Amino acid sequence: MNTSHLCMRTLLACLLLSLSGIFSLAHPAEAVAQQERPNVVLIMADDFGYECVAANGSESYTTPHLDRLASEGVRFTRCHVQPLCTPTRVELMTGLSNVRNYDDFGILPESERTFAHIFRAAGYATGICGKWQLGKKPGLPDHFGFDESLLWQQTRRPPRYANPGLERNGTEEDYRQGEYGPDLINQFACDFITRHRGEPFLLYYPMILTHDPFQPTPDSPDWDPKAQGEKVHRNLRHFGEMVAYADAMVGNVLSVLERAGVDDNTLVIFLGDNGTHRTVTSRFEGKDFQGGKGQTTHRGTHVPCIVRWPAKVPAARVCDDLVTTVDFLPTITEAAGLAAFENTDGISFLPQLQGTPAAPREWIYSWYSPRIPAKGPRPIAESVFDGRFKRYRSGELYDVAADPEEAKPLDEQTLDQAAKHAVAGIDEALRSFAAARPARLKE
Repeated sequence: MNTSHLCMRTLLACLLLSLSGIFSLAHPAEAVAQQERPNVVLIMADDFGYECVAANGSESYTTPHLDRLASEGVRFTRCHVQPLCTPTRVELMTGLSNVRNYDDFGILPESERTFAHIFRAAGYATGICGKWQLGKKPGLPDHFGFDESLLWQQTRRPPRYANPGLERNGTEEDYRQGEYGPDLINQFACDFITRHRGEPFLLYYPMILTHDPFQPTPDSPDWDPKAQGEKVHRNLRHFGEMVAYADAMVGNVLSVLERAGVDDNTLVIFLGDNGTHRTVTSRFEGKDFQGGKGQTTHRGTHVPCIVRWPAKVPAARVCDDLVTTVDFLPTITEAAGLAAFENTDGISFLPQLQGTPAAPREWIYSWYSPRIPAKGPRPIAESVFDGRFKRYRSGELYDVAADPEEAKPLDEQTLDQAAKHAVAGIDEALRSFAAARPARLKE
């Protein structure tokens, strides 16, 4: 694969969109002068674990744009999310643990408030592009606070890659001329940035890459512009090509921000929504690493988190503090000077970004139940993790630092006093959520 030509069609389209808008200004810097509040671009890759980024230690994939993002911002080493798509998306958008508002897979309850509501109420232009998977009723993106949208899997589930079916602001669009879904989504992102460069904007970009089906990208040797459906040309070898393409999509966004003159005052966040697909084995820090999507161990929850904000965030730093999905809402609202919801479960990590004194979270709570089964009790995995120890509601205790696969529960009688004190802390945290599940939600 010739990486010098990676995503060239999309990059050129993005640059043309950016340049056509910028030439209407006397100078790109005027865009910044027109607004002082920071823009926010939140990018989330699909099924993309920590081990997939070269800056994190990946030896299987080349990710120059994500590596650049890390070199110009802060790279978090201990960001953990939910093990599956919808649970993470619900937590990310609402700032609440799944125990409080997660009903079923593919659903965000219509009663919930999202970060887009906060930003729209504050006068921000709000846009979303990529994967939806939060309810099939028409008009839901606007209902949840987004002015503009280009989405896959909104009211239907057509192909997402070659010749895709998308929905633009609620109107179905079917492509049959060799278009590639990620290109179209990326062009929307570039266009949104360009059109709103003179006002504060929030762009939420939940990518459709790198989720299975693993199919050729336009830069793959076996790319087929006539391919129809998600069962053709599937091969695990395409995963690496999809990683490279996703990385280039991030690069396109960074380039357009620069050309629009708003790069310095834009907070860019990149993360994964859960671990990599279980069929994918990568080389990571000198070892084979199998993806663990859907699992509650680190293979399913540990994801990359990279943040850049040139005007406010010192570059080239690594942060080992715990970060989890619910923390992003309070972080981006605080960065924009906006008030988050009072009942958020999140803790802002803006101080860590700015290099100022911080009180990092001491533990991560997780309530995970991806689907309601047709028969039998609902499976629930509930736990608290403090970076070393992890306690499940069912009683098992693991020393994750020594046993990351959670293969053997600890004999608590063998713990020293310091360990017992730490375990008592996470047990107390777990007890604090005992009555957190609303009666109105299904079990």
